[in-house]
Amino acid sequence: MPDDSSSASSSASSSASAHIEEAEPLLRPSAFYSKYEATNARSSPLSGEPPPPDSASSLHYHGEILRSVEYDTLPEDVTVGRNISWMSAYMLIISRMIGSGIFATPGVIFKSVGSVGLSLLLWLVGAGIAACGLSISLELGCMLPRSGGTKVYLEFMYRRPRFLASTVYAVNAVLLGFTASNAIVFARYILFAFQVEHNGFAQKLIAVLMLTAITIIHGCFLKTGILIQNSLGWAKILVVIIMLFASLVAFLRAGVPGSTPTVNFFSWEEIWRDSNWRWGAVSTAIFKVSYSYAGYDNVNNVMNEVKNPIRTLKTAAPAALLTICIFYLLLNLAYFSVLPVDEVRSSGELIAGLFFQKLFGQGPAQTVLPLLIAVSAFGNVMVVTFALARVNQEIARQGFLPFSRTLSSSRPFNAPLGGLIVHYIPSVLVITLPPPGDVYAFILDVEGYPGQFFSLAVSIGLLMLRHTRPELTRPFRAWFAAVYLRIAMSVALLASPFVQPPKDGKGDVGFWYGTYAVVGTGIIVFAILYWYLWTVAVPRWRGYRLEEEVDVLEDGTSITKLIKVKDD
Repeated sequence: MPDDSSSASSSASSSASAHIEEAEPLLRPSAFYSKYEATNARSSPLSGEPPPPDSASSLHYHGEILRSVEYDTLPEDVTVGRNISWMSAYMLIISRMIGSGIFATPGVIFKSVGSVGLSLLLWLVGAGIAACGLSISLELGCMLPRSGGTKVYLEFMYRRPRFLASTVYAVNAVLLGFTASNAIVFARYILFAFQVEHNGFAQKLIAVLMLTAITIIHGCFLKTGILIQNSLGWAKILVVIIMLFASLVAFLRAGVPGSTPTVNFFSWEEIWRDSNWRWGAVSTAIFKVSYSYAGYDNVNNVMNEVKNPIRTLKTAAPAALLTICIFYLLLNLAYFSVLPVDEVRSSGELIAGLFFQKLFGQGPAQTVLPLLIAVSAFGNVMVVTFALARVNQEIARQGFLPFSRTLSSSRPFNAPLGGLIVHYIPSVLVITLPPPGDVYAFILDVEGYPGQFFSLAVSIGLLMLRHTRPELTRPFRAWFAAVYLRIAMSVALLASPFVQPPKDGKGDVGFWYGTYAVVGTGIIVFAILYWYLWTVAVPRWRGYRLEEEVDVLEDGTSITKLIKVKDD
């Protein structure tokens, strides 16, 4: 039976638990899961076939709907079916990771840390951090094969205080689950390609129009959206190959005509000259590097829609991360091979545009190639929107958002339109309200800082589960060294704003460098206060308690309703 720390469930769920106990021990999900995989592929929940029209998007056993967190160890049917193949999963990660980061952040990172050597070292460190994070995501994703990613893991790990983990993650997902940075880069490269003078209004308008188009595509044409983002993933790989080939040709021709000599990679002293080792500067650079590597766990967010989810996750995610690591290191070498260091330092988010301009000069290439970077940013926004909409839908299904029934439904287009709307609104606000300028660098930092709290909690929780729940099936086990290294890095990054601040107090933005930490921490604190008022203080004052009740929508989606029960 579930332990006392499990969330309270309805009578239907309790009845289901009784059935499970009679048929199979509850704490043997591996046996139950084997039965799932052993069934005929045409009727298995793990196949690509959508469930029958009358089935709920939840786990069924003996006709009952199981919504208890304990059953997150088992796969779950979804009304939209399993449409994500191995290649789609691979491209889901590639398209998420190759966005604006590698085409926009190298110049900003170099400006922060001062030297070529330290810049390249941080990209290698970022690859190591991503590999550690991926091993943790693989263990948890294979053990808890449900859509929602970090939300599912936190709820399974931290069941007391009740609703705390769910509330904190939900508030963070809604307030910081926006897609603004890549939309901004898309708009900037569109303007750059057509040589339009930088205009704040035009930049915001283009970004909002792009986000609106993507929301409509994913909300109304599910399979078409998957096809488009897969195609854009291949386009991104083509862009990277073009850049690498062009820089190689320039290098073999002894540099770019008319340019000053670039970095001498064979001079140890030169590549480390002007290095800024202050932790405040290095940590913000790591946030930006980590942003470029973000997305290795993108498939974890959509596991309910992946064919053969565990096998696909275990192979597609490492293959995608290895591809990205190689591409990123080679692209950074290409930038420093073609562009003088002073131009790299002052390039801002347009380093890839300057790279093309230096190689090809004025002409059609100056327009076409930056447009390819814009297409890359567009593809990134597509896959981020695709994944975060599913996370928002899972939050709504748990009853943690207003109008949860509407936002949980996959009607009318058999797609999570409600989750897309929840993602769309904060994204548009973040794009339109802040002034242009430092907004891109600030967004990257303020997104990254709260994420370290969740990375720390998930890493510690994984170690706790190994001790308290050793019987759970783990098709993949993260390396202990990787888990402890991820914990140490999260602690170091959380402490970074308070250690060795920049001399001018500004860092890579025009205002106080620690603003991102205050904003990120403030959101976590706000979430905790909201949880206390909503689930503890107000119920105690008004004499009721919150309980969970399972319901099924007309489209077959199961949801959890939070109801108020008067105290005796």
